[in-house]
Amino acid sequence: MKLTGIGLYTFPEASRLTRIPIRDLRRWLDGYAYKERQGQTPSTIPPLWNTELSNTELDGISFHDLLEVRFVKAFRQHGVSLQTIRVASERARELFASDYPFTSRKFRTDGRTIFASAMEETGETELLDLVKQQYAFRRVIEPSLYSGIEFGPDDAATRWFPSPRSKAVVLDPRIAFGKPVVSDGAVRTSILHEAYQTEGDKSLVARLYEIPVAAVDAAIAFEQGLAS
Repeated sequence: MKLTGIGLYTFPEASRLTRIPIRDLRRWLDGYAYKERQGQTPSTIPPLWNTELSNTELDGISFHDLLEVRFVKAFRQHGVSLQTIRVASERARELFASDYPFTSRKFRTDGRTIFASAMEETGETELLDLVKQQYAFRRVIEPSLYSGIEFGPDDAATRWFPSPRSKAVVLDPRIAFGKPVVSDGAVRTSILHEAYQTEGDKSLVARLYEIPVAAVDAAIAFEQGLAS
């Protein structure tokens, strides 16, 4: 399998970038086992979808997996069960012919109908009003989830600018394996932040990496935000 151009993130890296606990990421993307009673054979719950790295020996996820789990987090925060999310994801994958339907631009318009149908199938009817009413569904799929995502001709995500109202930092699976880089110079934010901690001089760091001081400022702010 070709690993270039898809982005590579360890689970700790993905957790920092999405603010989702590693345990939840593992449950959603690796699956898990549980026992209903002592001594009973564990039941196995499969992952919500097969990640792009699932057939490799690498323990991590891709750029599209990273963006997709942000939507799973939003659904879970509004009380939607993993069972309903799974059904909705499967239907949306078929409808959009996309392995990552939640991130697809088409989901913004058709997602509400898909989730309503999935909730009826799983019996999660107490939440139907949440998705049947457009304004309510928009509270789940809030603009911030799509903000900063750039889409290609096939409506799939191509890049993500994670900082609100700023394009100073970008995650592009074609650059540095998708790690956060400054847009002006394509240097990893973690490298610039570490260099600043070592040198203590933003202007010096900017000269060393041949980028504007503003790019160094953006990298420092982004890395400090991840740590907070």
